[in-house]
Amino acid sequence: MNQAFDIIIVGAGMVGAALATGLGQQGIRVALIDKAEPNAFDASSHPDIRVSALSAGSERYLDSLGAWRAILAMRATPYRRLAVWDETPSPLGRLLPPSLTEVEFSADKLGAPHLGHIVENSITQQALWQTAEAEPDVALITGRSLQGLTQDNKQRARVALDDGSELEAQLVIGADGALSRVRELAGIGVTRDQYQQQAMVVSVRYRGGVEDITWQGFYPSGPRAFLPLHSAGEQHPGECWGSLVWYDHPARLAELKAMDDATLMAEIRKQFPARLPVLTHIDARASFPIARQHAKHYYLNRVVLAGDAAHTINPLAGQGVNLGFQDAQCLQGLLKEARRGGDDLASERWLALYQRQRRPANQRMMLTMDLFYHLFSNTRPPLHLARNLGLGAARALPFARNRVARYAMGLDDQLPAPLQQMVNRLPGLGSL
Repeated sequence: MNQAFDIIIVGAGMVGAALATGLGQQGIRVALIDKAEPNAFDASSHPDIRVSALSAGSERYLDSLGAWRAILAMRATPYRRLAVWDETPSPLGRLLPPSLTEVEFSADKLGAPHLGHIVENSITQQALWQTAEAEPDVALITGRSLQGLTQDNKQRARVALDDGSELEAQLVIGADGALSRVRELAGIGVTRDQYQQQAMVVSVRYRGGVEDITWQGFYPSGPRAFLPLHSAGEQHPGECWGSLVWYDHPARLAELKAMDDATLMAEIRKQFPARLPVLTHIDARASFPIARQHAKHYYLNRVVLAGDAAHTINPLAGQGVNLGFQDAQCLQGLLKEARRGGDDLASERWLALYQRQRRPANQRMMLTMDLFYHLFSNTRPPLHLARNLGLGAARALPFARNRVARYAMGLDDQLPAPLQQMVNRLPGLGSL
């Protein structure tokens, strides 16, 4: 069987499903391929251990696709404050009180109703799956995996699936994650830097109402963070769900993962800051390596990459999926213009423009996160002093602080000039 489409998208995760929806809404015929469709939402289910902090910019994009209302109808937790601080004893000792090395971002100060929402990845994917399914120009092909990819001189690309069927289209979009098969078959290389730390995520219940703050303390071994989730409902009155993130060396995280729930609970209470709500239950835990990876090119011939297939970033500030949605929105808009002008959807004019717009922006955020990672994971007194003074300055200069927050939220397109200049002068951070 050989079916023809305008565009083939491989990977129906959050970014792939968003792209399929947006392109389908423009009358572009899309085939969306994935090994499995997402599980149906169950309101009584425990939260997915994988969650993302969706920015205001991502919310607007998802709303334009018709998915945001469905997300809110399932589960999403707004947060209105974000706090960061340094837990490593200061080189200045008592001369610099701990309160001066803490910075809090507030939606009120930014003139916004909230800073973002914490949403389970499975819920975002389910909502986008529903919007894609509702588009008559989108064909959902599940239970199939990519086996081959060929490009000829007839302005078509062809993909072979594991059931022996073939699909052809003007353009193939790889939205199939960090281990992208599309990227591999297209021959697009990557640069990759593995961090010394890993991250462990723990899904918990805590006593009290839904928190409106997400926070992150920086320890010598890595950050420890808290993300609030929804109420635990009638089954557990007076309790809410939350997500903890613990960055540390792989051997340390292996020890933690091997602990029984009671021992791990005691260790979390001991090692996390006192502001952590009173935990009542550990539901699930998982760990994963942290790496920065960037495709050397975002397109080649009739293949283009988006989301994690193009870039993975240190999850320090939860920007990964937001960058992926920015890719999707940009590519969707450019392909709309290509179709309007009667151009080949794989025209280098449009794909090169996509690369020029998104690759530097993603690189800028990747290097910014590396700057924070290396600055806060270093215990050398000069760097420690620099970050203490930097946090103190951020606390004292709310205008600059709020500009950084607006950039991270997707409300501003540019970093403040001093931070942008710092990032520009540090192109080799990944080799540290």
